[in-house]
Amino acid sequence: MKRFIGYEKGVNFGGWFSQCDYSKDRFDNFITEKDFAKAASWGIDHVRIPIDYNLVEDDNGNYLDTGIAYLQNAIDLCGKYNLNMILDVHKTAGFSFDDGENEAGFFESEELQERFFKLWEMLTENFGKYHERVAFELLNEVTDKVFCAKWNEIAEKCIKRIRAICPDVYILVGGYWNNSVEAVKDLAMPYDDKIVYNFHCYEPLIFTHQGAYWIKKMPSDLRMTYPDTVENYKKAHEIIAESTLSIYDFVKTTQANIEIFEEIFAEAVKIAEERNVALYCGEYGVINLADTDSTLRWYKDINSVFVKHGIGRCAWSFKEMDFGLDDDHMKPVIDELVKYL
Repeated sequence: MKRFIGYEKGVNFGGWFSQCDYSKDRFDNFITEKDFAKAASWGIDHVRIPIDYNLVEDDNGNYLDTGIAYLQNAIDLCGKYNLNMILDVHKTAGFSFDDGENEAGFFESEELQERFFKLWEMLTENFGKYHERVAFELLNEVTDKVFCAKWNEIAEKCIKRIRAICPDVYILVGGYWNNSVEAVKDLAMPYDDKIVYNFHCYEPLIFTHQGAYWIKKMPSDLRMTYPDTVENYKKAHEIIAESTLSIYDFVKTTQANIEIFEEIFAEAVKIAEERNVALYCGEYGVINLADTDSTLRWYKDINSVFVKHGIGRCAWSFKEMDFGLDDDHMKPVIDELVKYL
């Protein structure tokens, strides 16, 4: 399978320019140079930096020089520490994967879509010159499958607008159900040879999101270990089944270990091979409520399948955000775990 060279082992700097309070203190202090240095010491080759449009736009769509300067600084620090970078639009005007952001109307509004295209044109004009070490991710986690056809149409238009400015930058495109690996098959054929198919993986969800406060019906005291049988995960998942998608209706393996990742990635790998496009997992990780030994075992298993199939990947997340790899609770295993990013 085609490989995404330079983006094969990364970590997300989530919560810096996205999913935050947009304060100067946050932008100045949440991620600093020492964090770039530490991430680089883990042996990664890139970081993914999610941004919300609020970083670089005011309420009227005017561009903010301060936000552009923050991104330039991030690119400069990546250069200093020999890291590539994925610039990910995590939220655009009218759409967020998070209902709590109160963004709506993007897929129905030509005006909001045009604002999205112009945002990417602005980002390309400023940062396309770094295409040898910066890649662009159009939009994080399209939600409902009903948006599939429209999103393919919007993505193609956006790619054309970017290509008019920068023909050579790699562009990542993910699908519905929050970048589900199941959506890869329904992505449009790659526009050119610098398109990358993107997905996220937090399976088994009942393990990686155990006790998560943002999932409806999730018991705060639910705890699961890894690995376990698919049957045990399935029974636990039934508690939250109405609020989340489930892999358990189609997986055939009885063990949730390396086998389950092989099975759920198989179709996407086949599609990527047939279309000669690189495959990339932009988010994967385990909530900080899980026991660290289970977390380490999970990382080992998913990593082995990523490596086997040449899938680039980027762990969620460097610090805090409920998944922080650099947080205190991970200290007992982090030196071992970073081998499996």
